[in-house]
Amino acid sequence: MLYDEQRYITRGKFSNPRFERDCLSEYADVFKTVCVDARYYRFPEQRYLEGLVSQVPTDFQFAFKVTDEITIKKFTNPPRFGDRAGKPNEHFLNADLFAGAFLKPCEPFKRNIGLLMFEFSKFYPRDYEHGRDFAAELDVFLGKLPRGWPYGVEIRNKYFLKPEYFAMLARHGVTHVFNSWADMPPVNEQMALEGSQTNPNLSAARFLLKPGRKYDEAVNLFQPYDKVTEAYPEARAAGAALVKEGIEAGPDRKTMIYANNRLEGNALISIRAMMDLAASRIPVS
Repeated sequence: MLYDEQRYITRGKFSNPRFERDCLSEYADVFKTVCVDARYYRFPEQRYLEGLVSQVPTDFQFAFKVTDEITIKKFTNPPRFGDRAGKPNEHFLNADLFAGAFLKPCEPFKRNIGLLMFEFSKFYPRDYEHGRDFAAELDVFLGKLPRGWPYGVEIRNKYFLKPEYFAMLARHGVTHVFNSWADMPPVNEQMALEGSQTNPNLSAARFLLKPGRKYDEAVNLFQPYDKVTEAYPEARAAGAALVKEGIEAGPDRKTMIYANNRLEGNALISIRAMMDLAASRIPVS
């Protein structure tokens, strides 16, 4: 629906390696931003980043999920963690490691980076007895970070969404990333919470799953992602509202919205629906 298959034919056959290497260029003909998950699993290398930036226009904006070496409090059991599985992460919220291993390779490409997102998986009582305990640790971490970068935080604990949490992010100029996820309130409810727009110049949202729906359930329901199997009107309305808010806030506000195939079955149709709904709500001057 988005890519021209003929661009990736090699010796009469579709080349998956060629597609994975070059498809960003074609994607950037349509969209002005992309959320990159790949660096969540390892620190970025300058060569890798250069390969991405070389494929896009100068005004293209990347959102990068920060490597989980910084955001995991205790390692779970996937094989990639090896001997560290089940153990505390000694690098959790390590500002010096983040600055040296993540920010430094990004420096040459700073103008193309629209969001650096710290995604925190769901915490349990053994991790933090209260949400304020997490907010206090995050407060110290954010206070140590180099300034001048567009930071955002995405959390998966709905009971952490308190006024003091939002106020802490606002003090640091860090964006709360609205996220539609299994265990989180719908984005429209997050938007309605007092103080949830924590950065007047940067708004971000990720529409990933319908609240209450697990990831595996969405995969089984929506594959092969070629159509909308189940529309989610509330998400479309929330996305449209964010677009409208961004436009009304003026040119200093940057609004970054991402949707994936597991929201409704087809991200392209979900995005188009949000855009059409937003257009119907914006007065023509």
